[in-house]
Amino acid sequence: MYPNYTPGERFADACIHVVGVLAGLIAVTVMLVIAIPTLDTSTTVSVAVYGLAMMGMFGCSAAYHMIPIPSWKSILRRLDQAAIFVKIAGTYTPFALIKIGGAWGYSVFGVVWIAALAGATAKLVMTSNWDNVSVVLYVALGWAGIFILHPLINSVSLTTLILLGAGGILYTAGVVFHLWDSLPYQNAIWHLFVLAGTACHFAAVTTAVFE
Repeated sequence: MYPNYTPGERFADACIHVVGVLAGLIAVTVMLVIAIPTLDTSTTVSVAVYGLAMMGMFGCSAAYHMIPIPSWKSILRRLDQAAIFVKIAGTYTPFALIKIGGAWGYSVFGVVWIAALAGATAKLVMTSNWDNVSVVLYVALGWAGIFILHPLINSVSLTTLILLGAGGILYTAGVVFHLWDSLPYQNAIWHLFVLAGTACHFAAVTTAVFE
């Protein structure tokens, strides 16, 4: 049921997770330290939701891939996969509520979070293995942002749009390696793409709210 990686593959993947968690903690802390005295409450809460969702994804992934306790693997894997849905919704949050706003922005916020929480709940409670289907759902939910491209263009800078697109492309390209089970170090490569995509989206969020 669970992948059997070589010691070298596990070490490489662990290094990537450590870098991701530490860099994420520093980045989110700095973002909030700057946001709290300079941004209004609603914007600060929105970026805090994003930051918590990002760190939740990093933390759950690190726990699943690095804690070597077989009896914990099932629940850690469920948390790892559920956290991806939450991270996607968290990334939408500042753009939907702050940059777009109004009825349209709140509608996007509601739809995305309902979809994400439904996916996360399904991951936590369903016993069947539907990993490949969930990968499609992750990608679909992420790229659903294309439907709000018009209001987004009118709300954020070109730099922010480029960073959002680059992050989406990196995540999507990484899926190829996630599914390429026979490739040595494929899991570490996949997580490198996740780290790079997350960095782009973090830069997009901070650029959008502080511009």
